[in-house]
Amino acid sequence: MYSTVFSGAVYGVSAYLVSVEVDIANGLPAFLMVGSLSTEVRESRERVTVALKNVGLNLPPCRITVNLSPADTRKEGTAFDLPIAAGMLESMGMIPQGVTEGILFLGELGLNGEVKKARGVLPIVQAAAAGGLTQCIVPAANAGEAAVIPGMTVWAADNILDILHFLMAEQKERAKVLQAITVDTNILFGKSARGAEETRPDFREVTGQETARRAAEIAAAGFHNLLMVGPPGSGKSMIAKRIPGILPPLTLEESLEVTSVVSVAGLMEEGEALVTERPFRSPHHTISQAALIGGSIVPRPGMISLAHRGVLFLDELPEFQRSVLDALRQPLEDRRVNISRISGNVTYPSDFMLVCAMNPCPCGYYPDTNRCHCSSVQVGKYMGKVSGPILDRIDLCVELKTVDYASLKNKTGGESSADIRRRVEKARLCQRERFAGTAWRFNGDIEVSAIEKYCVLGREQQQCMEKLYRSLQLSARAYHRILRVARTIADLEGAEVIGTDHLMEASFYRPSLEYWGH
Repeated sequence: MYSTVFSGAVYGVSAYLVSVEVDIANGLPAFLMVGSLSTEVRESRERVTVALKNVGLNLPPCRITVNLSPADTRKEGTAFDLPIAAGMLESMGMIPQGVTEGILFLGELGLNGEVKKARGVLPIVQAAAAGGLTQCIVPAANAGEAAVIPGMTVWAADNILDILHFLMAEQKERAKVLQAITVDTNILFGKSARGAEETRPDFREVTGQETARRAAEIAAAGFHNLLMVGPPGSGKSMIAKRIPGILPPLTLEESLEVTSVVSVAGLMEEGEALVTERPFRSPHHTISQAALIGGSIVPRPGMISLAHRGVLFLDELPEFQRSVLDALRQPLEDRRVNISRISGNVTYPSDFMLVCAMNPCPCGYYPDTNRCHCSSVQVGKYMGKVSGPILDRIDLCVELKTVDYASLKNKTGGESSADIRRRVEKARLCQRERFAGTAWRFNGDIEVSAIEKYCVLGREQQQCMEKLYRSLQLSARAYHRILRVARTIADLEGAEVIGTDHLMEASFYRPSLEYWGH
């Protein structure tokens, strides 16, 4: 007999429906699988047959053919175990014909019949809902992320036998066999906000460093890239870890984007429905290019994609391999990364805020001659590890000094993260209204073609900008970035037009290529 069961697969962070066609016929016993399959998909035949045997469902000696359509697209992952098993049960007559119609099946099978966690459930269920399916059976560990899709009835399964009983039961009796999972996103976001407020590091704990705090606020308001340079213990990492706390909360749309990337990477916590907090990723400086950007033989999202809509923090910046840092050029400009393989091209989102920290010299104490004994050659070589094109993509650069004893003793901390976040949210509201109906969301996103429209300068400001351009020897990219930062500073002050003081402050945060040995 022949049967068709719906499943799905991911390509990048997008998903598509897959028809799992199963035919069981008389003939020499065989189990054939076709449809451009990876090794783990082909291994499904062993997992499925043994799992069915161990729950008391022995297969008769017959010829089994399984086709995963579309056959010209390569299938990856282990989530096809469950739809293959369901198709076999229908083809063998163990469940009524047509009972699987309109249901999406996803899940890996253990040899004991257990339904295990799968990758990419959220984007696949989204694609299923868009394709007209209204029900899905997924592993209990993934039920939460599937249930956030409106219009989809989600059944959580732990064992293949439960699914068999579910499909054999009358429609009104099914809820007694498998649990229907529902998720209220409003409650979910509310709980997350309250929990984050209690546990998140606060800017109030940062002593001194007013310039760095101001730079962090500007960066958060306009989604600009930030570099902090200072000696060990000056608070660079401390400030970086508090930046997510001054960013506005994720919207539902952003949360779905972030969750899709995490789900495809297989990093969703068991039972987790949505990623509701801004990502903060801080890879070690020994990270490889494939791990940072994404890729490998079977493409997977890299660290920059896992930081989508959040913060990517690169501590000890010069210690990263130069080739790894230079690979950030295109993602920083395009807000996405394209990975090309023989099998095709995969695009992952990478709209992140880059925050970097580094010492001013190998020992970390330059220009303190009492503690630093690095030669000018050593300092130049150390600073020169970061290429000019990467520095040119840094919107704000700030130098931190060692905190003085009086400030430390008196614990003269500044404003709380909540106070700063209110100003950031107000500035972002200005940007939301300004860019309504466009492809941009923040000042940091404005393309060169629209700079003159959104960053209008008066005669006095144009003269000021010309002097800055010549004296600082700016590149065209640096010139446009100063205008974007100045626009953000004006938004923080509630100013409709960019003033000379906004331009001067924005230029103050530009890294000097001469200082960096370029």
